[in-house]
Order: sequence, then structure tokens, then C-alpha cells
Amino acid sequence: MAPKKSSNPGKTARFYRKNKAAYRKKLAKQSKENSKPSNKEYRRKLAIARRSAGLMGKGGKDMCHQKNGKVKPCSAKKNRAKGGGQKR
Repeated sequence: MAPKKSSNPGKTARFYRKNKAAYRKKLAKQSKENSKPSNKEYRRKLAIARRSAGLMGKGGKDMCHQKNGKVKPCSAKKNRAKGGGQKR
């Protein structure tokens, strides 16, 4: 089940809500990218970190990477706004 839409969406979310074709294009690119073994391993490590921090369940915080290489909880909106620019 998909999460409910935010009442305070960010700039990107507002763009994709207005431009359905661009949103479909983004989803196609994401599904191709997310199916790579390296990305699956990356998500697996974050899930383990989230589980060990006691953050499992619906909603809540994501685990985000810090510049020193450590992982800590932060809001999903803040984490996704980073755009994955850090090295993996």
C-alpha cells in the first residue's frame, strides 16, 4: 500500500503531481535503476540499520548517510531531498 500524499509537498512532488507524463517517465527510470543488484544491497544495508535502530513499522524516519560515513535517522522528506548525491 502506498503512503498517503503529503499535505505539504516539496517542489519536486508538486511538479510531478502536475506533470503526469514526466512522472511516468521517472517511474520507468527508477524501476530500472532500483532493480540493479548494487542498489538492492544498498537498500538491504539501510533496512538492517533501520531495524537495529528500532524504527521499523509504518511511517517514521528513514536512515540517512552522513558525510563521515555513518548512518542516522532523519525525516524522509529531508533524506530524499538530498538526491542521493553521496557516494555509496
